[in-house]
Amino acid sequence: MPRPAVDVVVPYLGPPAGLAELAGRVARLRLAPGDTVTVVDNRPDAPSPALTGEPRVVPAPELQTPGFARNKGAATGEAEWLVFLDADTEAPEDLLDRYFADPPRPRTALLAGGIVDGPGTHERRAPPAVRWARLTHSMGQDTTLGLGRWAFAQTANCAVRREAFAAVGGFREELRACEDADLCYRLEAAGWAVERREGARVVHASRRTLRGLLDQQLVHGAGIGWLEREYPGAAPPHRWPGFLMWGLRTGAAELARAVRTRDRDAALVALVNPLVAWTRELGRRRSNTRTRRRTGTRRRTRTRRR
Repeated sequence: MPRPAVDVVVPYLGPPAGLAELAGRVARLRLAPGDTVTVVDNRPDAPSPALTGEPRVVPAPELQTPGFARNKGAATGEAEWLVFLDADTEAPEDLLDRYFADPPRPRTALLAGGIVDGPGTHERRAPPAVRWARLTHSMGQDTTLGLGRWAFAQTANCAVRREAFAAVGGFREELRACEDADLCYRLEAAGWAVERREGARVVHASRRTLRGLLDQQLVHGAGIGWLEREYPGAAPPHRWPGFLMWGLRTGAAELARAVRTRDRDAALVALVNPLVAWTRELGRRRSNTRTRRRTGTRRRTRTRRR
């Protein structure tokens, strides 16, 4: 039985040179009749006309959020399923076939693909931030699908049934982070379900510096704070200064244990975990929304990798 047609959408917000590299990577995906691949150029200075060819590149300079970029890309196609990938992931050529090796159930709206850490993260010489991501499985789907009542799939690698996506209005475009959790909660409320597809696995490139990791956690914290306000109980805040003391006590105890056993990996996790937790909690104080800028205006911003 042939698999359904798929529109692949990849948002991009980063250095100009990275756009061509990304296009080359996603162009290697094995497509079937009816499939498309679209890279959405979400940079504020993205050129106005769309770039033709394979994959097509669609500009989306008005609002720098992943939800806006993904919605823009989704609107360019009409396939039964959408596959969303992050720009810092690398997919196998047969990813789309792997997603549909088993037919989704009729009321399944979202297929959660697997996410693993990139090459080199298992080496002791890898940067601490990269090793921490591997040791804690920070990007694995289990991290968020194991949250019980508030579980959600990460849209760094997922497939979404277009019918369900359209029925709930797609992504909330103003959100800087946690737009994937919000989408999953709205799909669940509408009676749709999620299935795992660990075999449809991509490789994720983790932040390579501690500063980059903590900057990322500030953004995640803003998203978590927004989730708790929108969905009370989804992500309750911690209370300071008790949370600070918890981090110090827990980190010190785990570090002492790691020193006794000469476990360098455990020592790294003991040092970084409290920093990540505190930074994420501080991020709740930041806004999780962006405002669309007026058409025809330009402003200079430092680009970053999503």
